[in-house]
Amino acid sequence: MAQLSLSRRLRRTPFSDGVEAAGVKAYTVYNHMLLPTVFHSLEEDYHHLKSAVQIWDVASERQVELRGPDAGRLMQLLTPRDLRSMLPGQCYYVPVVDETGGMLNDPVAVKLAEDRWWISIADSDLLYWIKGLAYGYRLDVLVDEPDVSPLAVQGPKAEDLMAEVFGDRIRNIRFFRYDHLQFEGRDLVVARSGYSKQGGFEIYLEGGDLGIPLWNALFEAGKELDVRAGCPNLIERIEGGLLSYGNDMTDDNTPHECGLGKFCNTQMAIGCIGRDALLRVAKEGPVKQIRPLSIDGPAVPPCDRYWSLLAKDKIVGRISSAAWSPDFNMNVAIGMVRMTHWDPGTELVVDSPDGPRRAIVLEEFWS
Repeated sequence: MAQLSLSRRLRRTPFSDGVEAAGVKAYTVYNHMLLPTVFHSLEEDYHHLKSAVQIWDVASERQVELRGPDAGRLMQLLTPRDLRSMLPGQCYYVPVVDETGGMLNDPVAVKLAEDRWWISIADSDLLYWIKGLAYGYRLDVLVDEPDVSPLAVQGPKAEDLMAEVFGDRIRNIRFFRYDHLQFEGRDLVVARSGYSKQGGFEIYLEGGDLGIPLWNALFEAGKELDVRAGCPNLIERIEGGLLSYGNDMTDDNTPHECGLGKFCNTQMAIGCIGRDALLRVAKEGPVKQIRPLSIDGPAVPPCDRYWSLLAKDKIVGRISSAAWSPDFNMNVAIGMVRMTHWDPGTELVVDSPDGPRRAIVLEEFWS
């Protein structure tokens, strides 16, 4: 099997030594960094995530920092979500769009102060888009990538593990809120969030020197909780309907096509660069949209390219992510389907790598 050639352009993380010691078996490249994808096996990692607690190196979720008097104005320029009522201490999921309303990223925005924000991005070079807007609009704001590396703690036992390291104050953090907690004399932003539906936290580590001490402290505290190294799990994210930018959506798609209309307060998001385009989309409605689907047959092969969805030999959509779900005993999938065929119960044909298979559009994701 071909391997990645490592270089300075493919950056390690403050936790890479711990990840390698834990026996990582596969990586992907995410924001020019290594992101683990498998430790034991896709299915074994999946079962463990749902039953215990895992430590994820997600330092590749790079931060774009906005700092200065116009930080809030620039943040609103990026997204159709109305941010006027957002307070320091909150995290918002924010679709980021261009002037056509196309999705450029779907990050989590962390409001640190009125004049300071972090944007925790998915896989894209969003930094340069934001720098361009700041310069083009002559805004009084510094845009940079700070030395901040998230570490996620995910799974049903995540809260108990975090309490062992940070104390019971961790239990008071509400969903998509954060607190400032101490580790070895360092102030860390800790949010109740993460890229799974199993519950957990993300620790925003400022400065890489504490990477391995933090990693080791969590593993030492989690011995009785069956803690393991883990990573975002393909099966679990599809079951939960967690979209992957670059896989399930690109800049060819609007938030409404991606089922993210509930995060768009387009009428109120004065200043959003894509506002006029999205107002037209909201009025007319999307002609295609993300849908959950089941796929017949044995476990599907890896979905490393789009699979066409057909109705009477006519392409009516595509599958972008698919995997065998052990818990639901079926192939689960995420697809973009045209409005003529997106109703629940609609039967379609998937042009998969191992031949045509029946697919059924479902009403909702599995968890």
